[in-house]
Amino acid sequence: MCRLAIIVCTMTVNSSFFVAVFAIGCAVVSTPVAYAQQGLSRAEVYKNTALLTRLGEKLFHDPRLSVSGKLSCASCHTASAAFAPANDLSVQYGGADMQQQGHRSVPSLKYLQNVPQFTEHFFDAEDEADESIDNGPAGGLTWDGRANTLAEQAAIPLLAPFEMGNRSASDVVKLAVDAGYAGDLKQLAGYMRTDNLFLVIQKALEAYQQDWRTFYPYTSKYDAYLAGKVALTAEEQLGLKLFEDPEKGNCASCHKSQPDNDGTPPQFTDYGMIAAGVPRNRDLPFNKKPDNFDLGLCGPDRTDLATHAEYCGLFRTPSLRNSATRKTFFHNGVYHTLREAVAFYVLRDTQPEKIYPTINGKVMKYDDLPKKYDQNINMDPPFGPQVDNKPVLSDKEIDAIVIFLKTLTDGYSVSRNESKGQASK
Repeated sequence: MCRLAIIVCTMTVNSSFFVAVFAIGCAVVSTPVAYAQQGLSRAEVYKNTALLTRLGEKLFHDPRLSVSGKLSCASCHTASAAFAPANDLSVQYGGADMQQQGHRSVPSLKYLQNVPQFTEHFFDAEDEADESIDNGPAGGLTWDGRANTLAEQAAIPLLAPFEMGNRSASDVVKLAVDAGYAGDLKQLAGYMRTDNLFLVIQKALEAYQQDWRTFYPYTSKYDAYLAGKVALTAEEQLGLKLFEDPEKGNCASCHKSQPDNDGTPPQFTDYGMIAAGVPRNRDLPFNKKPDNFDLGLCGPDRTDLATHAEYCGLFRTPSLRNSATRKTFFHNGVYHTLREAVAFYVLRDTQPEKIYPTINGKVMKYDDLPKKYDQNINMDPPFGPQVDNKPVLSDKEIDAIVIFLKTLTDGYSVSRNESKGQASK
């Protein structure tokens, strides 16, 4: 209710006003009327929310919040790489000595603004009047959906021993104060009516990530195409057709490619959880022990669903926006090219010997999940057996989908010739 009230009351005022108030609204007040009841003028609201956002940007780029003094949020979430890693490491280095590695690849921070809070029962359908379809667990941030807000998500790397390495929230606050942020933190704490300076840090990082110009600008070629400003090339059109065709790629069944009924641009995710059965990444230190498994929703990072065997191996479906800029794919970073990631879907069950290792003449399918959870592996097309084990996509068709996915990269500029060509169609 808090989020809805803010959207309704501020959307028509100013984009930056909406963004900042959204980021802190639920922790402070829910409407401009409530701000007025506190004796705050609109100018004061603008001033403090702008300060919160600026502080968040500074904190995001400051390595002094880490124990090593060398790792900032921006170290792993690089703006030029769509706020994902700029390198091709499957997992990043961190910790007090900058030599520790976790077990999951770093996701992009772009286009997270519409991700719903985690639920075990997500009801959604193409027909807005039909709310009877239970799509199972969905939503939440991070690979296992355990953070419901960007503020909650921000706390995870700050306190992770293999990331920024702080042992407690108070340790983070001390580093921030020592770095010179005491004045801003205390001013905003008064504004937010809290004495929890760690919460202010979380909310500041959240506010920065709600800057639509930076984190969800919708400036890809595909957005221009949907707006009627540019045409797709023949190869891009073919890729889109294959992407959406249920008998071919069937990608759009999870990575929604068309605007919502209310006109919201496609996010290229349905926010759902899926066990894709990607091969084990044997290069990860975590996987050196053969009995170590990253089970997604049921552990090891998430603990509240540990007894739900039916959730083991499920990870959240990420947005494919800016996927062509990535150098690691899937939760364990096992693939390093977009083409490999696309090919996985059509080869997993038709030519598994190209995906999984062969030991003593046996292909070890689904080798990154204990056998007792095999029933959780998704079998929707293009997964599953095919006639004569023929992949549903040819090499040329895989290439076409990759070419289409490149149209989802932000920063596209419509040239004069392209706009003229589209206008003449």
